[in-house]
This record gives sequence, C-alpha cells and structure tokens, in this order.
Amino acid sequence: MRSFTKVNKQNDPLFILIKSLTKSEKRQFNLYVGRLGGNVDAKFFSLFKFLEKQKVYSEIEIIKNGIVSKQQVSNLKAHLYKQILTSLRMNPSHKNIRMQIREQLDFATVLYQKGLYKQSLKLLDKAKNLAIENEEKNISYEIVELEKIIESQYITRSISSRADELTIQAKELSQLNVITSKLSNLSLQLYGILLKTGYVRNDEELKKITDYFNARLPDFDYNLLGFRERLWLFKAHLWRCLLTQDFLHGYKYAHKWVELFEEYPKMIQLNPVFYLKGKNYLLESLFFIRHKEEFTSQLDLFSQEIENNIIPINNNTEILIFQYYYANKLHKHFLEGTFDEGEYLVNEINEKIAVYKNFLDKHHIVILYYKIACLYFGMGKNRECIKYLSKIINAKKLYVGQDLQCFARILNLIAHYECGLDYHLERQFKETYKFLIKMENLQEVQKLFISSMRKLQDLYPHQYKTEFKSIHSQLKKYENHPYEKRAFLYLDLLSWLESKIENKTILEIVKSKA
Repeated sequence: MRSFTKVNKQNDPLFILIKSLTKSEKRQFNLYVGRLGGNVDAKFFSLFKFLEKQKVYSEIEIIKNGIVSKQQVSNLKAHLYKQILTSLRMNPSHKNIRMQIREQLDFATVLYQKGLYKQSLKLLDKAKNLAIENEEKNISYEIVELEKIIESQYITRSISSRADELTIQAKELSQLNVITSKLSNLSLQLYGILLKTGYVRNDEELKKITDYFNARLPDFDYNLLGFRERLWLFKAHLWRCLLTQDFLHGYKYAHKWVELFEEYPKMIQLNPVFYLKGKNYLLESLFFIRHKEEFTSQLDLFSQEIENNIIPINNNTEILIFQYYYANKLHKHFLEGTFDEGEYLVNEINEKIAVYKNFLDKHHIVILYYKIACLYFGMGKNRECIKYLSKIINAKKLYVGQDLQCFARILNLIAHYECGLDYHLERQFKETYKFLIKMENLQEVQKLFISSMRKLQDLYPHQYKTEFKSIHSQLKKYENHPYEKRAFLYLDLLSWLESKIENKTILEIVKSKA
C-alpha cells in the first residue's frame, strides 16, 4: 500500500491538493507544464514550486515572495488548481474505464461537429459496447442519443432498421436508468432519515419507515436487472434494515452486495469504493449479530485482498481501507474478549489518523476514538479510556453521532467510577444529566442506567452488589428488544455489571461468553 503525504492542518483546497500528490504525479505535472512550452517560468508554476516546499499554507508568504500581487492571488490559485487537475486527468493511473469511455464520446462529438459522420458513428459504437459491457448505462444512453442525432443526418440504406434498433436500445437503457435513479434516491433518502431522526424506536416508526420504503420501491423484473441496478437494490434494502435495526436481514443484503461483486469480479476494479463499503457492512452486520466464526473468516479474507492488491489503491480507497480494516480489527477483539491483545492497534490507528487527518471527517475519527476507549475499558485501563472519551465529549461541531456522544458520557461515568474518582464522578453526573436533558427520544436503557447509577452514590459499599444485580435484571430484559438492543452494541453494560456481581474482570466475562 502506498504511503500518503502527511498534510498539515490546513483547509486551503489548493494546498491540500498539492500535498496529496505522489512523487509520480508531481513528476507528471512538471512534464505537463514543460510540454506546454513557455510555461516553465509562468507564475502558476512558480506558485506550485513554492507551495510544494511549504509545510504551512500562508498567503502572506506567497505575496512576500513576490510570486504574485495580493489582487491576483485568487485567480492564480484557481488557474494552478485547474492545471493540476488537467495533469492528473492525463495520468495513466487515473485513466479508468469510465474516463476512457467519456474520452471516446468527446472524440466522437468532435468528429460529428466536423461533419465526419461515419467516423463518429464507428467510434460511438465502440464506446457504447464498452460502456454497456462495464455497466456504464448513463453514458451508454448519452451515446445512443448522439447516435440518433447523427443517424438522422447521415442517410444510409439501413436507416429504417437502424432507427428501430436505436429506439429500442434507448428505451431499455432509459428504463434501467430510471430504476437505478429511484433506487439510489431511496437509498440516499433512508440515509438522510437516519442522520436526521435516528433509528426507529417503536412500532409506529417501524410502520412509517416500512410504508415509506414500499411506496418508493420501483417496479422491476429482477432477471432484467444488471450489476448496477442490483447493487442499488441491495443498498436500499440494507439501509432499511439498518434503520429498523433488523441486523439479521442487514447481514443478508450485505452478503448479497458482496456476492454481486464476486459474480462480476471486474467491477471491483471499476467500483472499488462500493466494494469496500459492501465489505464493511458485511463485517459490521456479522459483528452486530455476534457471528464470530463468519466474522473472523470474512476479516481474514479482507486482509488477504488488501495484501494481494485485489482492491485498487488510490487516495480514496486507501482511506476507506484504513477506516474499515482497523475498525473491524477492533471489533474482532471485542467479540473474542481479547482486549489486551488489541492494544498494539492504538498506536497504528493514531499514526494513520495523523497522516489522513485532512481527508477524514471528524465523525469517523471520533468513532475510532470511541472504539479505542472501549478497548481500554475492556482491559481495565480506565484512565486511558477516559483520555479517549474526552476527545469525543469535547469535540466541537460534531453534526452527527448524538448516540455516540451519549454512550461516550455513560462510559465516562463508569470509567470514573472504576477509577474511584469520586469528586470527578459528581461533576460527570451533572454534565451527563445536562447533556441527556437536551437529547430527544432518549432510550429506556439510557434512562434506566443513569437513574440506577445515581442511586449508587447514596449506598454503602456493601450494598453495591445488590444494586448491581437489580440494575442487571432490569437491563437484561432489553437485551433482545427490537428497539433497545442497539444500546448494548455501543456499550456492553451487561458484561460490566456481571463483572461487578461476580467479582471478575470484564475481560474474563466477555471471554467466557465468547
């Protein structure tokens, strides 16, 4: 796997783009500028050479260096940005099938505009076959529409049969594109609902989501669907399952998603991001349903695919591989109860977060921090656990993940309790209550646990075990509750309570369950 250039904490798009370039991409840009002739000394190239050497972006330094005046900085930056993108587009490493087809369509358009109809049609036919073969049906439809325009001007003996052929082809592609569009819209809308209102919490909300899904699911003949249409169908079903906390059926559709790529192996090269997401959802669903053997098998397979370069590596896929692979490696230790064996992952994750920081959104970073906190909690290293939880609790502008914030605070309470930090514990209670009051639709598990923990402050130590048993019996009934069970996926409260009742470590309890 290639190494990323470590980027400073700058959010200037041009600076980030330059710092993301590999050595070969920089070399390509130098050659590209040289071929333009007379541009080696141009201002935009001088700006590139200057920013390439800088560790911190500073517009003041650019102006002070005499490259450009203050009034011209914005325009020069925009011009350099465009030139870098043009160079990257020409780089062989970025020439995927989609770009090749688009290039052929552009060439055919140029030939058509020159009146070279026959040459244009020949090129379009070749591009169309390539597009259909690689499931690029939007571009295929564009090509057919241009073919129709040209055929109407280039008269041949076969015009009548050709007209029928193109009309049928356009109709078929249009229908499949409509199905894909409706399924992708549905998938995106379900994701939007999850971000806005969260998971379903009762039968009424379940019915509402089910009705919403069924009303927007388009009519189709499954046997006529190609790779692209089936992919979006499985994605839409998977989001419905996640939203309704139906993790078993979520596993079913995540499995179908990955199997689809196995049926169309070349699509891994063309759509590596979708393949990685499918892999991650499959592993997550196996973690949710606690299927340890299948989870381990799939994680090992994922590891082999990474090592053998089965998945194409670029900036985008490299970041996703980091997120998904390390999150699921942590999940493996959670399933097995081998928390102490997973400690080595912490340094690796932190090093990669430092490298990828400008390319990761804050939400994905704090998810990894929460998993690290859970790892330390399982090891009994509660002060380390608190350190990582504070990174989540103090995170600013975290637009999603209210549940994550909530459970981070609950785990923070438990970790402080375990450390015997009584003074801090009182402050943590107040801050947690203050946060929970602002939360809408609090789960019963959350309410029950907080009120129960509050009672512990008024008890003598010899009364704790009795109270722990009481809390455990009350929470136990929610373990498989359709709308409450998710709480235990964020935080294994039952195992912690059992460790207090049986005078064992959490590690021992989880291992015995595994």
